Amino acid sequence: MEVDNRHRYNFIMAGVYLIMVIIAGIVGYSILENYSLVDAIYMTIITTSTVGFREVQPLSDAGKVFTIVLIISSIGILAYFLSQFTQSLLQSQINFIFKGYNRRSKLKRMENHVIVCGYGRNGKQVVSELQSFGESVVVIDKDHEIVINNIGQQVRFMEGDATADEILLKADIKTAKALITSLPNDADNLYVVLTARSLNAYLNIISRASDESSEKKLRIAGVDSIVMPERVGGAHMASMVTQPEVIEFLEHLNIHDDASVVLQEIVVETIPQWLRGKPLKEVQLRKMTGVNIIGIGKATGDFIINPSPERLLMDNIKLFVLGTKQQINALKELLETKTDSES
Repeated sequence: MEVDNRHRYNFIMAGVYLIMVIIAGIVGYSILENYSLVDAIYMTIITTSTVGFREVQPLSDAGKVFTIVLIISSIGILAYFLSQFTQSLLQSQINFIFKGYNRRSKLKRMENHVIVCGYGRNGKQVVSELQSFGESVVVIDKDHEIVINNIGQQVRFMEGDATADEILLKADIKTAKALITSLPNDADNLYVVLTARSLNAYLNIISRASDESSEKKLRIAGVDSIVMPERVGGAHMASMVTQPEVIEFLEHLNIHDDASVVLQEIVVETIPQWLRGKPLKEVQLRKMTGVNIIGIGKATGDFIINPSPERLLMDNIKLFVLGTKQQINALKELLETKTDSES
Protein backbone atom coordinates (compact mmCIF):
# COMPACT_ATOMS: atom_id res chain seq x y z
CA MET A 1 0.00 0.00 0.00
CA GLU A 2 2.85 2.41 0.81
CA VAL A 3 4.49 1.63 -2.55
CA ASP A 4 1.24 2.37 -4.40
CA ASN A 5 0.85 5.68 -2.58
CA ARG A 6 4.43 6.67 -3.43
CA HIS A 7 3.92 5.90 -7.13
CA ARG A 8 0.70 7.89 -7.12
CA TYR A 9 2.40 10.84 -5.45
CA ASN A 10 5.32 10.79 -7.91
CA PHE A 11 2.95 10.65 -10.86
CA ILE A 12 0.93 13.61 -9.57
CA MET A 13 4.05 15.67 -8.90
CA ALA A 14 5.38 14.89 -12.41
CA GLY A 15 2.10 16.17 -13.84
CA VAL A 16 2.33 19.31 -11.73
CA TYR A 17 5.89 20.01 -12.95
CA LEU A 18 4.84 19.51 -16.57
CA ILE A 19 1.89 21.89 -16.18
CA MET A 20 4.16 24.50 -14.57
CA VAL A 21 6.59 24.30 -17.52
CA ILE A 22 3.72 24.70 -20.03
CA ILE A 23 2.34 27.70 -18.13
CA ALA A 24 5.82 29.24 -17.95
CA GLY A 25 6.24 28.75 -21.71
CA ILE A 26 2.89 30.36 -22.51
CA VAL A 27 3.61 33.35 -20.28
CA GLY A 28 7.20 33.68 -21.58
CA TYR A 29 6.23 33.71 -25.28
CA SER A 30 3.37 36.09 -24.61
CA ILE A 31 5.69 38.59 -22.91
CA LEU A 32 8.93 38.19 -24.91
CA GLU A 33 7.44 37.75 -28.41
CA ASN A 34 4.05 39.38 -27.89
CA TYR A 35 2.29 36.19 -29.11
CA SER A 36 -1.43 35.74 -28.89
CA LEU A 37 -2.70 33.11 -26.45
CA VAL A 38 -3.20 30.50 -29.21
CA ASP A 39 0.26 31.18 -30.72
CA ALA A 40 1.88 31.05 -27.27
CA ILE A 41 0.21 27.68 -26.50
CA TYR A 42 1.24 26.35 -29.94
CA MET A 43 4.88 27.38 -29.52
CA THR A 44 5.02 25.98 -26.00
CA ILE A 45 3.62 22.60 -27.03
CA ILE A 46 5.87 22.10 -30.06
CA THR A 47 8.88 23.22 -28.01
CA THR A 48 8.26 21.03 -24.95
CA SER A 49 7.38 18.02 -27.10
CA THR A 50 10.44 18.63 -29.37
CA VAL A 51 8.45 17.75 -32.53
CA GLY A 52 10.35 20.34 -34.59
CA PHE A 53 7.56 22.26 -36.33
CA ARG A 54 8.38 25.76 -37.57
CA GLU A 55 7.82 28.62 -35.17
CA VAL A 56 4.96 31.09 -35.68
CA GLN A 57 7.40 33.89 -36.53
CA PRO A 58 11.17 34.43 -36.29
CA LEU A 59 12.25 34.63 -32.68
CA SER A 60 14.17 37.46 -31.12
CA ASP A 61 17.41 36.79 -29.27
CA ALA A 62 15.56 36.79 -25.97
CA GLY A 63 12.99 34.41 -27.42
CA LYS A 64 15.73 32.07 -28.68
CA VAL A 65 17.40 31.97 -25.25
CA PHE A 66 14.02 31.36 -23.60
CA THR A 67 13.30 28.52 -26.06
CA ILE A 68 16.64 26.87 -25.27
CA VAL A 69 15.93 27.01 -21.54
CA LEU A 70 12.39 25.73 -22.14
CA ILE A 71 13.62 22.78 -24.22
CA ILE A 72 16.29 21.77 -21.70
CA SER A 73 13.89 21.95 -18.73
CA SER A 74 10.97 20.31 -20.53
CA ILE A 75 12.96 17.31 -21.81
CA GLY A 76 13.76 16.13 -18.29
CA ILE A 77 10.31 16.84 -16.88
CA LEU A 78 8.50 15.26 -19.85
CA ALA A 79 10.69 12.16 -19.62
CA TYR A 80 10.02 11.97 -15.88
CA PHE A 81 6.27 12.31 -16.43
CA LEU A 82 6.20 9.60 -19.09
CA SER A 83 8.27 7.24 -16.93
CA GLN A 84 5.94 7.74 -13.97
CA PHE A 85 2.90 7.27 -16.20
CA THR A 86 4.29 4.03 -17.61
CA GLN A 87 5.30 2.83 -14.17
CA SER A 88 1.79 3.51 -12.82
CA LEU A 89 0.24 1.49 -15.65
CA LEU A 90 2.60 -1.41 -15.08
CA GLN A 91 2.05 -1.28 -11.33
CA SER A 92 -1.74 -1.36 -11.73
CA GLN A 93 -1.51 -4.34 -14.06
CA ILE A 94 0.84 -6.18 -11.70
CA ASN A 95 -1.47 -5.48 -8.76
CA PHE A 96 -4.46 -6.73 -10.76
CA ILE A 97 -2.65 -9.94 -11.68
CA PHE A 98 -1.45 -10.60 -8.13
CA LYS A 99 -4.88 -9.83 -6.65
CA GLY A 100 -6.42 -12.35 -9.01
CA TYR A 101 -3.77 -14.90 -8.11
CA ASN A 102 -4.28 -14.31 -4.40
CA ARG A 103 -8.04 -14.64 -4.74
CA ARG A 104 -7.68 -17.93 -6.61
CA SER A 105 -5.18 -19.19 -4.05
CA LYS A 106 -7.47 -18.29 -1.18
CA LEU A 107 -10.42 -19.97 -2.88
CA LYS A 108 -8.41 -23.16 -3.25
CA ARG A 109 -7.57 -23.16 0.44
CA MET A 110 -10.99 -22.14 1.76
CA GLU A 111 -12.82 -24.29 4.27
CA ASN A 112 -15.53 -23.82 6.85
CA HIS A 113 -16.88 -20.92 4.78
CA VAL A 114 -20.34 -19.86 3.58
CA ILE A 115 -21.39 -19.90 -0.08
CA VAL A 116 -24.02 -17.34 -1.09
CA CYS A 117 -25.80 -17.87 -4.41
CA GLY A 118 -27.23 -14.66 -5.85
CA TYR A 119 -26.22 -11.09 -5.02
CA GLY A 120 -29.56 -9.34 -5.31
CA ARG A 121 -31.22 -7.37 -2.52
CA ASN A 122 -31.52 -10.40 -0.25
CA GLY A 123 -28.05 -11.64 -1.16
CA LYS A 124 -26.43 -8.30 -0.33
CA GLN A 125 -28.10 -8.26 3.08
CA VAL A 126 -27.02 -11.84 3.74
CA VAL A 127 -23.40 -11.06 2.86
CA SER A 128 -23.42 -7.92 5.00
CA GLU A 129 -24.71 -9.85 8.01
CA LEU A 130 -22.20 -12.66 7.53
CA GLN A 131 -19.35 -10.15 7.29
CA SER A 132 -20.41 -8.56 10.57
CA PHE A 133 -19.81 -11.94 12.20
CA GLY A 134 -16.43 -12.34 10.54
CA GLU A 135 -17.48 -15.27 8.35
CA SER A 136 -15.54 -16.20 5.21
CA VAL A 137 -17.91 -15.79 2.26
CA VAL A 138 -17.93 -16.80 -1.41
CA VAL A 139 -20.57 -15.21 -3.64
CA ILE A 140 -21.70 -16.86 -6.88
CA ASP A 141 -23.61 -14.74 -9.39
CA LYS A 142 -24.27 -14.88 -13.13
CA ASP A 143 -24.09 -11.10 -13.58
CA HIS A 144 -20.70 -10.17 -15.05
CA GLU A 145 -20.95 -6.52 -13.92
CA ILE A 146 -21.63 -7.50 -10.32
CA VAL A 147 -18.53 -9.70 -10.24
CA ILE A 148 -16.31 -7.11 -11.96
CA ASN A 149 -17.53 -4.24 -9.77
CA ASN A 150 -16.71 -6.21 -6.62
CA ILE A 151 -13.19 -7.30 -7.57
CA GLY A 152 -10.81 -6.59 -4.71
CA GLN A 153 -13.48 -6.80 -2.01
CA GLN A 154 -12.96 -8.87 1.12
CA VAL A 155 -15.77 -11.16 -0.05
CA ARG A 156 -14.74 -13.42 -2.95
CA PHE A 157 -16.97 -13.23 -6.02
CA MET A 158 -17.29 -15.94 -8.66
CA GLU A 159 -19.09 -15.55 -11.97
CA GLY A 160 -21.17 -18.52 -13.04
CA ASP A 161 -24.30 -20.62 -12.67
CA ALA A 162 -24.69 -21.89 -9.11
CA THR A 163 -26.68 -24.90 -10.34
CA ALA A 164 -23.59 -26.25 -12.11
CA ASP A 165 -21.41 -28.77 -10.31
CA GLU A 166 -18.14 -27.26 -11.51
CA ILE A 167 -18.96 -23.79 -10.16
CA LEU A 168 -19.84 -25.11 -6.72
CA LEU A 169 -16.74 -27.28 -6.70
CA LYS A 170 -14.59 -24.22 -7.52
CA ALA A 171 -16.18 -22.55 -4.50
CA ASP A 172 -14.99 -25.49 -2.37
CA ILE A 173 -18.47 -26.68 -1.49
CA LYS A 174 -17.05 -29.93 -0.09
CA THR A 175 -15.27 -28.01 2.68
CA ALA A 176 -17.93 -25.32 3.17
CA LYS A 177 -20.07 -25.29 6.30
CA ALA A 178 -23.16 -23.65 4.79
CA LEU A 179 -24.80 -22.57 1.56
CA ILE A 180 -27.41 -19.83 1.24
CA THR A 181 -29.30 -19.57 -2.03
CA SER A 182 -31.23 -16.32 -2.44
CA LEU A 183 -32.01 -16.44 -6.15
CA PRO A 184 -35.28 -14.72 -7.18
CA ASN A 185 -36.59 -17.82 -8.98
CA ASP A 186 -37.73 -20.73 -6.79
CA ALA A 187 -36.89 -23.26 -9.50
CA ASP A 188 -33.29 -22.02 -9.59
CA ASN A 189 -33.08 -22.28 -5.81
CA LEU A 190 -34.38 -25.84 -6.02
CA TYR A 191 -31.71 -26.81 -8.57
CA VAL A 192 -29.00 -25.23 -6.41
CA VAL A 193 -30.19 -27.19 -3.36
CA LEU A 194 -30.27 -30.48 -5.30
CA THR A 195 -26.80 -29.91 -6.71
CA ALA A 196 -25.31 -28.75 -3.41
CA ARG A 197 -26.79 -31.63 -1.44
CA SER A 198 -25.42 -34.17 -3.92
CA LEU A 199 -21.93 -32.69 -3.50
CA ASN A 200 -21.96 -32.31 0.29
CA ALA A 201 -24.36 -34.40 2.35
CA TYR A 202 -23.43 -32.60 5.59
CA LEU A 203 -23.78 -29.05 4.29
CA ASN A 204 -26.15 -26.69 6.10
CA ILE A 205 -28.40 -25.34 3.33
CA ILE A 206 -30.65 -22.31 3.71
CA SER A 207 -32.91 -21.29 0.83
CA ARG A 208 -35.23 -18.46 -0.08
CA ALA A 209 -38.77 -19.41 -1.16
CA SER A 210 -41.72 -17.44 -2.53
CA ASP A 211 -44.67 -19.77 -1.82
CA GLU A 212 -45.63 -22.82 0.21
CA SER A 213 -45.51 -25.24 -2.73
CA SER A 214 -41.86 -24.32 -3.31
CA GLU A 215 -41.21 -24.73 0.40
CA LYS A 216 -42.39 -28.34 0.30
CA LYS A 217 -40.25 -29.16 -2.73
CA LEU A 218 -37.20 -27.57 -1.14
CA ARG A 219 -37.71 -29.63 2.00
CA ILE A 220 -37.82 -32.81 -0.08
CA ALA A 221 -34.67 -31.70 -1.95
CA GLY A 222 -32.75 -31.58 1.32
CA VAL A 223 -32.80 -27.95 2.47
CA ASP A 224 -32.28 -27.42 6.21
CA SER A 225 -33.96 -24.05 6.63
CA ILE A 226 -36.30 -22.01 4.45
CA VAL A 227 -36.92 -18.28 4.62
CA MET A 228 -39.94 -16.67 2.97
CA PRO A 229 -39.26 -12.90 2.92
CA GLU A 230 -42.90 -11.99 2.33
CA ARG A 231 -44.05 -14.09 5.29
CA VAL A 232 -41.34 -12.74 7.59
CA GLY A 233 -41.93 -9.14 6.52
CA GLY A 234 -45.70 -9.42 6.83
CA ALA A 235 -45.51 -10.96 10.31
CA HIS A 236 -43.08 -8.26 11.42
CA MET A 237 -45.31 -5.42 10.20
CA ALA A 238 -48.38 -6.96 11.84
CA SER A 239 -46.50 -7.33 15.12
CA MET A 240 -45.51 -3.66 15.00
CA VAL A 241 -49.23 -2.86 15.12
CA THR A 242 -50.35 -5.42 17.69
CA GLN A 243 -47.25 -5.51 19.92
CA PRO A 244 -45.07 -2.48 19.11
CA GLU A 245 -43.34 -2.40 22.50
CA VAL A 246 -42.36 -6.07 22.24
CA ILE A 247 -40.88 -5.51 18.77
CA GLU A 248 -38.95 -2.47 19.98
CA PHE A 249 -37.60 -4.48 22.91
CA LEU A 250 -36.54 -7.37 20.66
CA GLU A 251 -34.73 -4.96 18.35
CA HIS A 252 -32.55 -3.99 21.30
CA LEU A 253 -31.46 -7.62 21.64
CA ASN A 254 -28.78 -7.35 19.00
CA ILE A 255 -26.89 -10.37 17.68
CA HIS A 256 -23.91 -8.39 16.36
CA ASP A 257 -20.59 -8.38 18.16
CA ASP A 258 -20.35 -4.60 17.99
CA ALA A 259 -23.48 -4.10 20.12
CA SER A 260 -23.29 -3.39 23.85
CA VAL A 261 -25.50 -6.39 24.70
CA VAL A 262 -25.71 -9.37 22.37
CA LEU A 263 -27.68 -12.58 22.09
CA GLN A 264 -25.51 -15.54 21.09
CA GLU A 265 -25.55 -19.30 21.00
CA ILE A 266 -22.74 -21.39 22.47
CA VAL A 267 -22.45 -24.93 21.18
CA VAL A 268 -21.31 -27.29 23.94
CA GLU A 269 -20.64 -30.80 22.68
CA THR A 270 -19.13 -32.01 25.93
CA ILE A 271 -20.14 -30.51 29.25
CA PRO A 272 -17.18 -30.38 31.67
CA GLN A 273 -17.38 -32.84 34.54
CA TRP A 274 -17.89 -30.09 37.08
CA LEU A 275 -21.03 -29.00 35.20
CA ARG A 276 -22.44 -32.27 33.88
CA GLY A 277 -25.75 -33.26 35.43
CA LYS A 278 -25.91 -30.27 37.75
CA PRO A 279 -28.82 -27.79 37.87
CA LEU A 280 -28.33 -24.22 36.69
CA LYS A 281 -28.91 -22.81 40.16
CA GLU A 282 -26.02 -24.82 41.53
CA VAL A 283 -23.35 -23.94 38.95
CA GLN A 284 -24.23 -20.20 39.10
CA LEU A 285 -22.89 -19.29 35.67
CA ARG A 286 -24.47 -15.85 35.90
CA LYS A 287 -22.63 -15.09 39.13
CA MET A 288 -19.33 -16.29 37.64
CA THR A 289 -19.55 -14.62 34.23
CA GLY A 290 -22.50 -12.22 34.25
CA VAL A 291 -24.40 -13.87 31.37
CA ASN A 292 -28.06 -14.83 31.43
CA ILE A 293 -29.02 -18.22 29.99
CA ILE A 294 -32.36 -17.58 28.31
CA GLY A 295 -32.65 -20.83 26.38
CA ILE A 296 -31.25 -24.30 25.84
CA GLY A 297 -31.23 -26.25 22.58
CA LYS A 298 -31.37 -30.01 23.07
CA ALA A 299 -29.76 -32.62 20.83
CA THR A 300 -33.23 -33.73 19.74
CA GLY A 301 -33.86 -30.33 18.19
CA ASP A 302 -36.22 -29.15 20.92
CA PHE A 303 -35.77 -25.82 22.66
CA ILE A 304 -36.25 -24.90 26.28
CA ILE A 305 -37.10 -21.22 26.64
CA ASN A 306 -36.32 -19.54 29.94
CA PRO A 307 -35.04 -22.74 31.61
CA SER A 308 -35.86 -23.21 35.26
CA PRO A 309 -33.11 -23.17 37.90
CA GLU A 310 -33.64 -26.92 38.27
CA ARG A 311 -32.75 -27.65 34.63
CA LEU A 312 -29.81 -30.08 34.41
CA LEU A 313 -26.92 -29.46 32.03
CA MET A 314 -26.08 -32.36 29.71
CA ASP A 315 -23.84 -33.02 26.69
CA ASN A 316 -24.65 -31.94 23.12
CA ILE A 317 -26.59 -28.81 23.89
CA LYS A 318 -26.68 -25.18 22.78
CA LEU A 319 -26.76 -22.42 25.35
CA PHE A 320 -28.54 -19.25 24.26
CA VAL A 321 -27.04 -16.52 26.38
CA LEU A 322 -27.57 -12.80 26.76
CA GLY A 323 -24.79 -10.50 27.88
CA THR A 324 -21.97 -8.23 26.84
CA LYS A 325 -19.27 -9.48 24.51
CA GLN A 326 -16.83 -9.63 27.41
CA GLN A 327 -19.24 -11.63 29.57
CA ILE A 328 -19.91 -14.15 26.78
CA ASN A 329 -16.19 -14.54 26.12
CA ALA A 330 -15.67 -15.12 29.84
CA LEU A 331 -18.22 -17.97 29.73
CA LYS A 332 -16.53 -19.54 26.69
CA GLU A 333 -13.13 -19.32 28.36
CA LEU A 334 -14.54 -20.81 31.55
CA LEU A 335 -15.94 -23.81 29.69
CA GLU A 336 -12.78 -24.28 27.63
CA THR A 337 -10.49 -23.93 30.66
CA LYS A 338 -12.42 -26.47 32.67
CA THR A 339 -12.57 -28.83 29.70
CA ASP A 340 -8.81 -28.53 29.08
CA SER A 341 -7.98 -29.18 32.70
CA GLU A 342 -9.99 -32.40 32.66
CA SER A 343 -8.43 -33.67 29.44
